[in-house]
Amino acid sequence: MTYCLGIITKHGLVMAADSRTNAGVDYVSTYQKLFDFSQPGERVILLCTAGNLSVTQGAIAQMHRDIRIPEEANLHTLPTLYDVARYIGAKIRQIQEQDRVWLKQDGIDVQCTLLLGGQIQGQPPELYMIYSQGNCIHATSETPFMQVGETKYGKPILDRILDFNTTLEAAAKCALLSIDSTMKSNISVGPPINLVVYEKDSFKVQHDLRLRLGAPYLTKIRKQWETSLREAFERMPDIDWERDTGGNVEEFLDP
Repeated sequence: MTYCLGIITKHGLVMAADSRTNAGVDYVSTYQKLFDFSQPGERVILLCTAGNLSVTQGAIAQMHRDIRIPEEANLHTLPTLYDVARYIGAKIRQIQEQDRVWLKQDGIDVQCTLLLGGQIQGQPPELYMIYSQGNCIHATSETPFMQVGETKYGKPILDRILDFNTTLEAAAKCALLSIDSTMKSNISVGPPINLVVYEKDSFKVQHDLRLRLGAPYLTKIRKQWETSLREAFERMPDIDWERDTGGNVEEFLDP
C-alpha cells in the first residue's frame, strides 16, 4: 500500500508521498514514489505513483527514455499539462498491455493511479489524477487536493483545513500531518516521506524534502499533534444526558 497526496492553491502546489511498498512481519521494502521531471525556467512536472510497482516503474523508465532519445512527444515537449497527463496515461496502458496476460496468470493486479502536478510557461498550475485506464481528472478551487493509495486516514485533516487560499507553508504542514495520521493507523504506509513545494510562476521547485524514519521533525509534529488533539478533546463539552436530543437537520448542520 502507499499514500500520495497533491494539493493545489492559488499560491502553487504541494506534492507528498511515502516510500513503503510492502510491510510484513519480517519484510519491509521502500521505493521512491515522487518524481521530478522539471525543466527549471520552462516547466515544472511532478509525478506521484501508486499501485502495481512494475507497471509504474516501467512507465517512469519509458518517460525518461523518451526525454533522453528524444522522442517528438515527451514530458518536455508537450504543449499543455493535460497533454502530459494523456501521454502518461498512454504509457501506463502500454506497459499494462505488454504484461497483463502474464501477470493475470498469477492473479497479480495491474492497476495503478498517478498524481501529476506542475505548470508550463504561459499556463496556470494544475493538478491531475491519472487512472489506470489512462483517463484523468483535474483538481479545482473547490476540490484543492487529490489522494491516491491509503486515503481514508489522512483525509479528515485535509477536509477541515485546506481551501484554495491556504498558504503553501500551511499546505505543506497539512500534507505531512495527513501522512503522519495515515502512518499512525496503517503500517503499510511509512517513511521515508518525500515532500515538494512549488510556488506559482517561479518555474523551479522551492523545497524538496526527504524525511527518513526517526527524523526529528516527524517525531515533533506527531507528538505535538497528538497532544493538541487530546487537549481539544478534553475541552469538548460533556454530553447532556437529560436534554432532549431531538432537533431538525438544519440546526445540526449549522456551522
